[in-house]
Amino acid sequence: MTDLLPHERHAAILRKLTEEGRVLAADLAALFETSEDTIRRDLREMAAQGVCRRVYGGALPIDAPPPLSRRIDVAVDRKQALARRTAQLIEPGSSLFIDAGSANLAVARNLPQDASLTVITNAPVIAAALMERPDIEVALIGGRMDPKSGAILGAKAMSEAASYRTDICILGSCGLDLDAGVSASFLEEAEFKRAMAKTSRRVIAAVTNEKLGRPAPFPVIGLSNRFTIVVERDADDELCAGFAESGARFVKASSP
Repeated sequence: MTDLLPHERHAAILRKLTEEGRVLAADLAALFETSEDTIRRDLREMAAQGVCRRVYGGALPIDAPPPLSRRIDVAVDRKQALARRTAQLIEPGSSLFIDAGSANLAVARNLPQDASLTVITNAPVIAAALMERPDIEVALIGGRMDPKSGAILGAKAMSEAASYRTDICILGSCGLDLDAGVSASFLEEAEFKRAMAKTSRRVIAAVTNEKLGRPAPFPVIGLSNRFTIVVERDADDELCAGFAESGARFVKASSP
């Protein structure tokens, strides 16, 4: 594995870190046929980007977020405010993909009444939340259940996802960064999110303050003028202005 560009080496290191749970600078230097100084510089840069945790002699994965079942009851009022503002952006008659996530569960519970919506989701908890809504047609993507994200993922889910074209993708975000755009904590999750975002006319992401400017390990999709980012009312204005240079629209939620 010689003659790799730095970003290619970073991607290879991240894959190895994900597969093995840790990496050692000496082993990586031998693998890539480069110096340990080069690898240490790579690991410092990756740690600064928030995609790994630098330790003596190598690196460890960043701490994974808790499972969805534990996130649902965290910052409920803040997520409710984001959800209400996000729901206001949805036009009657729209087809939506609603990604897994605690903020997106709140969005599902706040969808406008009698709007004749079609919702596709890979999150059983979101499908269940909409089960009693006769005005909403719900399609649940099938496949393997991932307990960490609360999402259905894997090859079957990806195959089903390819058959959908939606008006709006309400995308779950583990991090939002100017360079990486929306990012996810796990590779398989990032691949599924990317597939759904690319086949939607518009993308909306409701993002809590702690995720702004802090990328997760796996990039999903960059920001563009297709994006609307819903942020909290006290989100950092300077940070949002920087993101807006990408062409994305930023909307602030009201008080919880």
